[in-house]
Amino acid sequence: MDATLVDMGAHDRQSDKDADFSAYMSARQTALYRTAYLLAGDHAGAEDLLQVAFAKLYLAWDRIRDREALDGYVRRIMVNENNSLWRRAWKRREHSTDTMPETGAVDTYDEGTGGALWSFVQTLPPKQRSVVVLRYYEQLSEAEIADVLGISVGTVKSQASRALAALRARAPHSLNPHESGDDAR
Repeated sequence: MDATLVDMGAHDRQSDKDADFSAYMSARQTALYRTAYLLAGDHAGAEDLLQVAFAKLYLAWDRIRDREALDGYVRRIMVNENNSLWRRAWKRREHSTDTMPETGAVDTYDEGTGGALWSFVQTLPPKQRSVVVLRYYEQLSEAEIADVLGISVGTVKSQASRALAALRARAPHSLNPHESGDDAR
C-alpha cells in the first residue's frame, strides 16, 4: 500500500511539472520565437533553435528556482545553441539550388528599411549579432545582455560598438536614420 502512495505522489509531481512547463511554453512561445528568428535568421532555424531551447529547459525545469528568470535562461540557451551551430563545419557549407530561397525580411521595426538593415545584421559574427539582437531588437539593457550571454557589461559594450562600426561601414548611408539626405541642417 505504501509503494502505491509513493508512486501516486511521484505521478502527481510529474503532472504538476508538465502542467507548469506547458503553461510557461504556451505563454512565452511567440515572444521567444521572435528572439530565435532574429538569432537564426530564418524560420526553420528559429523553430529548431526554440525547440532545442524548450527541450533543454524542460530537462532543467526542476532545478530552476527563480521562475522570474526563465526568459533569460531560455535566451541564454538559444544564444549558446546558435553559437554552437555556427562553429560546426557543416553549417558553413553552401548548397546551390535552382530556386531562390525565401528571404525573411523583418519589416515591423521601421518604415521599410528594417529588411535592408537586417540583411547587414545577418553578416555579423555570432557574438556581435547576439548582442545586437538582444540590445536593439529585444530592448534588453547592457546588464541584462551580459547576464544572458554570461559576459561582462564591458564586453557587451565593446561587441555592440564593433557591430555598429561594422554595420556603418557596410550599410549604405541611406539606412542611417540620422542622415536626412541633404547636408543643410
